[in-house]
Amino acid sequence: MSRPVRAGASAAVALLLAAAVGCGGGGGRPDTSAHQKLKWSACPAPDASQDGATTAPGKQWECATLHVPLDYRRPHGETLGIAMIRAKATDRRHRIGSLIFNFGGPGGSGVATLPALAASYKELRTRYDLVSFDPRGVGRSSGVRCLGDKQLDAYYAADSTPDDSAEVKALVGRVKQYAAACEKNSGKVLPYVGTANAARDMDLMRGVLGDDKLHYFGVSYGTELGGVYAHLFPQKVGRALFDGVVDPAQDPEQGALAQAKGFQLALGDYMKACGGGNGYSCPTQAEIRALLKKLDRRPLPGIGARRLTESLAGGGIAQSLYSRDFWQYLTQGVSDAQQGDGKILLALGDAMNGRAPDGRYSTLQASLTAITCADFKQRYTVPDIEKKLPEFRKASPVFGDMLAWSLTQCTDWPVGGAWRTPDVSAPGAAPILVVGNTGDPATPYAGARKMAQELGPGVGVELTYKGEGHGAYDSGDACVRRTVNDYLLRGKVPASGKVCG
Repeated sequence: MSRPVRAGASAAVALLLAAAVGCGGGGGRPDTSAHQKLKWSACPAPDASQDGATTAPGKQWECATLHVPLDYRRPHGETLGIAMIRAKATDRRHRIGSLIFNFGGPGGSGVATLPALAASYKELRTRYDLVSFDPRGVGRSSGVRCLGDKQLDAYYAADSTPDDSAEVKALVGRVKQYAAACEKNSGKVLPYVGTANAARDMDLMRGVLGDDKLHYFGVSYGTELGGVYAHLFPQKVGRALFDGVVDPAQDPEQGALAQAKGFQLALGDYMKACGGGNGYSCPTQAEIRALLKKLDRRPLPGIGARRLTESLAGGGIAQSLYSRDFWQYLTQGVSDAQQGDGKILLALGDAMNGRAPDGRYSTLQASLTAITCADFKQRYTVPDIEKKLPEFRKASPVFGDMLAWSLTQCTDWPVGGAWRTPDVSAPGAAPILVVGNTGDPATPYAGARKMAQELGPGVGVELTYKGEGHGAYDSGDACVRRTVNDYLLRGKVPASGKVCG
C-alpha cells in the first residue's frame, strides 16, 4: 500500500520471482512470427521465495521462451523473450486447447504463481494445457529493475503519508529518484511494457500454441489485460473468465478512491466477523489508526535489524484483507504490534512489496509502476493530491492518505502514457464471464458490472459472488466454481446476473 495497489492478485503478491532476462541481442535475431517453434523443456516448479531457486521436482511443468518484437511498430527490430510455463492437459482425448492465465498486478509473475496455485485448477487441467507467463517487464521477461534490495528496504519503509511540507518534499524527492533509477537500469524496455503490447504478446502466444481462439483466465489486473485483448482481437476470443474485475472506466484517481472505499469496506467486514481467540483480541478501527499514528512517530522492532514503520504496517494491513484466510494474521499482527512486536505486520508488508525472507525483491512493484505509467497519461501534482485528500480520508480513515499520495508514482516518470482509460469494447467477441465479489477490497464489486457493460451487449456476462477477499474462483464457493467450470470446460454460458454465495 506504500505504492498503489493497482489490482494485485492475493496469492500472487507473495509468490513472485524475478530472474531478469535481457532484450534479444547477438547470435542472430530470433523468429518472432506465429510460426516460431517453442522449445519446451522440463523445469522444476519455481520456489518464489528464493527468487528463482527450485526445490520441488515439478515433473509436470515445462518452460519455454516466446520471442516477440520489443516494438510492434518495428517487427523486424529488437526482440524480447517472454518466459512461459505449462502443465499439459491430463485428458488428451478431450483436450480443448491452452488456457492462458494472468494473475494480476500488473507485475505478477505467472511463471511463479501458476505452479503455486495449480491445485486449484486441477479440474480445468483435465481438458486444458494450463499456461502462464511473465508479461513483458515482469520477472523473467526483462523484469523492470530500479533500486537495489537495500535501497528498496529504505524506500518502502519511508513515510508515504506526509504530514507537513517537509515530509511532502521528501516523498516527492524519493519518487523522483526512484523514477530516475528505473530509467537508468531498465530504460530500454520502459516505453514498451504497456498493456496493449502485452495483449499483442498474448495473441502471438495463442498462435504459436496452435489455438484458433484465446482461452483465458484473468485475475485482477489480468481482467484489464483481457479486456484490452478482447478490444484488439474480438474475433480471437474463446472462453474467457475475468475474476476480481478492474473497472475499465476509472482513471488512476478514481481507481485509487474506489480502492480506499474497498479496503475500508473489507476492514469493516473483518471487524464484524473477528472473533479473536488464541489469546488475541480483535482491534477496533480507532486502535488501528492509533497504532499507525504511533508508528509514524516511532517505528517498532521488526525482523532482525529492520523496524516496522507506518508505511510497512499500512501495507501489511492491506495485504491481510486480500483473503479471509489472512484475517487471523491481522488480528495477531495488530495485537503483537500494540505490545511492541512488529514482526507479523512487517512480514505482511514485505509480501505486499514482493520482498522474500532472504531480503531479495521480485520485480512486482517496479513492474507495477512501469506498466501503470506506460498505460495512463495522467500525471498528478502535489496540489492535485492535496485538493483530493479530504475525499480520500472520508472514504477511508485508515487507507485514504496512503492511496491518495500513491498517485505521485507517475509524476516524474520518464515515459508518457497511452490512454486516459483503456478501451475494452469488443463487439463481435464471444461471451466473456465477468465475476464480481461484493467484498473485494482491491477491485470493488462495481467494477465487474462496468466491465460487462463496456465489453458490450452479448459479450459481458455478469456473475456475482457474495463473499470476501480478492476474486471469487479461489474463494471455495461451490456455486462459483461449478458455474465457471461449466463455462470453461463445457461451454455452458450462465444467465447474466446469476448470484452465488
